[in-house]
Amino acid sequence: MDIGELKLISASNLINLRSAAGYTQAELGAMINYSDKTISKWERGEAIPDAYVLTQLAEIFHVSVDYLLTSHDKWRSPEEIEKADEPTYSADLIIIIALLGIMTAALTAFVIGWIFGQVEWRIFLIGITLCAVTFLVLDCVFKKAKHLKIALTGLIISLFVLVYFVFWDKKPWQVFLVMLPAIAIALLSTYVYKRPKKDEKP
Repeated sequence: MDIGELKLISASNLINLRSAAGYTQAELGAMINYSDKTISKWERGEAIPDAYVLTQLAEIFHVSVDYLLTSHDKWRSPEEIEKADEPTYSADLIIIIALLGIMTAALTAFVIGWIFGQVEWRIFLIGITLCAVTFLVLDCVFKKAKHLKIALTGLIISLFVLVYFVFWDKKPWQVFLVMLPAIAIALLSTYVYKRPKKDEKP
């Protein structure tokens, strides 16, 4: 085992033991008369405590010196540990909640109108269109445009259906003649960006 590997092992053990004990780097440093910068240097694997300090650390954490210098898991940097401790979220659930929220708002508006004698079912078409817009935006934010083609197609169809029923009295079926080329243009536009091949320089 070389000194570089030993530094990483001691760094990983020190991070895990300190975190488990609930000490900050400054608090641990004060206990052994070292600065938090030195503790940070040890935890980054840039240096290793000397034999006397290792003995002090072993006493503080109630382990042996051998434990501090023995690998117990894969070494992780402080940044990786901090990132692992961050709360996670479900992107799918966020999208579903957002879409349900929009349709609930549309249903609320419909019910209020119904109570006052104005039944306007086209409010749901507006809700569907807003859902399509929201799904497109959230898919780009959380899913890196994984469902971009589906989102664009759904948005265009919902827009044309909305326009058709808004002008229902005129029966403007001709708008659907524009819908197909509009979908084709939108889908083709998703292929404009070309990712470089692995053997090509970006």
